[in-house]
Amino acid sequence: MRYFALTDTGRSRTENQDYVYASGGGVGILPNIFIVADGMGGHNAGDYASRRAVNIALKEIENSNESKPVAILNQAIKKANRILFEEASKDPAKRGMGTTFVAATISDKKLYVANVGDSRLYIANDSTICQITRDHSLVQEMMRNGDLGKFDPKRHPKRNAITRAIGAEEDVHIDFFEVANNNFEQFLLCSDGLTNMVDDNELFAQLKGNADAKTKANVLVSLANRKGGLDNISAIVVEPFEE
Repeated sequence: MRYFALTDTGRSRTENQDYVYASGGGVGILPNIFIVADGMGGHNAGDYASRRAVNIALKEIENSNESKPVAILNQAIKKANRILFEEASKDPAKRGMGTTFVAATISDKKLYVANVGDSRLYIANDSTICQITRDHSLVQEMMRNGDLGKFDPKRHPKRNAITRAIGAEEDVHIDFFEVANNNFEQFLLCSDGLTNMVDDNELFAQLKGNADAKTKANVLVSLANRKGGLDNISAIVVEPFEE
């Protein structure tokens, strides 16, 4: 397994509210784990929310008594949501904080994915790229319902509004996905700071080919910055079948 995780403040922001974690080694009974979280909130609250959510989830994964990847991820994300919601309710400085959360692990010849918010996971090979997660964002829900009209989703005034986040409400609904290993050669987790700047065709162009995971992640982040870098940018490129 080869992988590389990268996060960058971008060209327009003064602080980085994204947080990434990547481990090809075991955490609890999970043989590997990859996470991207994109925080939101007031001064420092978004940075705190993303980092705190990931660290709570990792501790919960490490100590979990569950045996199935989906059950482990569900337990961990719900614990992170509960703690962030309670902290936001008690501390005015953290009120309104929250974070997206996309996590993935490969186990038993399957890729297991958990998602809240609009950070994404893609699978790719040399012939195609496919977004596995579904964005929990106002614009994407409008698109799915046919309500967007002639608006360009990348220019919509509410393009950054998300409809689900860790810590935003007392309970959280998590989407889960399973993908057989023979359906892809690599996968990408990323925040919307990448996908708002770089479209799927451009992602695919940079992911295919023989470059290693580190080079691909660096090129993707650099490309997002060259195209404006309007938000924090995070990318984790994982090549699970490479040594």
